[in-house]
Amino acid sequence: MATDGRPAGAGSLRLLGANRPFRLLWSARAVSFLGDSLALVALMLHVAETTGQALAVAALLLAGDFAPALLGPLTGTVADRLDRRRVMVGCELVQGALVVAIALWLPSLPLPLLLVLVGLRAVAGQVFQPASRAAVPSLVGQRDLERANAAVGVATNGGEALGPLVAAVALPVLGVRGVLLVDAASFLVSAALLGLLPALAGPSRGPGPSFLADAAGGLRYLRGQAVVRAVALGYFAVVACTGIDDVALVFLATATFGAGEAAVGLLLAAAGIGLLAGYALLARAGPGLRGIHRGTTPAAAPRTPPAAGLLLAGFAVSSAGNLLTGLAWAVGAAFAVQAVRGLGIAAMDVAATTLVQRTVPPDLQGRVFGSLYGGIGVAAALAYLLGGLLLDRTTPRVAFVAAGAAGLLATGATALALRRAVHRS
Repeated sequence: MATDGRPAGAGSLRLLGANRPFRLLWSARAVSFLGDSLALVALMLHVAETTGQALAVAALLLAGDFAPALLGPLTGTVADRLDRRRVMVGCELVQGALVVAIALWLPSLPLPLLLVLVGLRAVAGQVFQPASRAAVPSLVGQRDLERANAAVGVATNGGEALGPLVAAVALPVLGVRGVLLVDAASFLVSAALLGLLPALAGPSRGPGPSFLADAAGGLRYLRGQAVVRAVALGYFAVVACTGIDDVALVFLATATFGAGEAAVGLLLAAAGIGLLAGYALLARAGPGLRGIHRGTTPAAAPRTPPAAGLLLAGFAVSSAGNLLTGLAWAVGAAFAVQAVRGLGIAAMDVAATTLVQRTVPPDLQGRVFGSLYGGIGVAAALAYLLGGLLLDRTTPRVAFVAAGAAGLLATGATALALRRAVHRS
């Protein structure tokens, strides 16, 4: 595990300056996520304009989350069995090729075929995600994990914050096809940066179980750890309740507020800006998140880990943000509460990632991350589907209020489940 001679708990900027491998990973994810965010806005607007249906936009997001997320236990197993650097590079190249194919076939590409290509690209992204999260403990010291995770959050969600704003400027100039080609180029740049990393092989093992048996072992571990299981189920519930915003914000801006594409980009950027601010704050407060460390188990903890408390706070803030968005009277007000919602999402992500990295053995981290975030992807897809149906039958305001209220109920249920899990342990 790399420390590069740094003092433990070094700040995120110092960490990036002193640790070249981590800086390469950070830069690759920043470039790739910026391109992804541009492409998402372009494709959402393309589908909305060509179909005029909220359900079609939901189907686009569904293709990017649901089917790939079902493969989470398998994609995480890839990260535990193969060199994680090669896995990440290969995934970026595959995604870039698929985005080029989409760009070249638009605007004549039928919606069903577009959904298939988006789904295939998302499968490659689903393989990439657990590999990249499991790679972080190999690049930084244990005491720098919180800061490192927050710094990665700044990179990825900084791209998500800037992407819609850049898309609002780039789309009138480049069009949907041009923006997609920019995304494809970002994958190539990311692959080149990742190729400079040292080898990141999974934990060395002799002959062992088959691929499917390894995947099943990851699920058994997740099921058997009470605190991690409660966090995973709670995360699933909150995202399923509140994850409609990517669909609903398009129609809140255009149908409710009577605004145009620039307002859509602004509202989609709001949560990303809040995320960026949240990750920056957490990067400074990283050491306060330490609770359970690898080698200990929830049974050894006398109380709920601080990271789990941060997770619950994130659940509550993100849910309340959606509820208040439904009550917003103008684009500016909706932007403000969505930015606050982003603070909560940052807390959720850093807390969950750090908890897994600190408590789960290295040879299981890829599978646990794959299952955890695969489940979150399924929850997001469920939210898109139900949210699209709700939007077609009610209004964006009603959808946001209902989603926020349900998320707050899920937060309370998760808090009770965590308390019971820690007590029983």
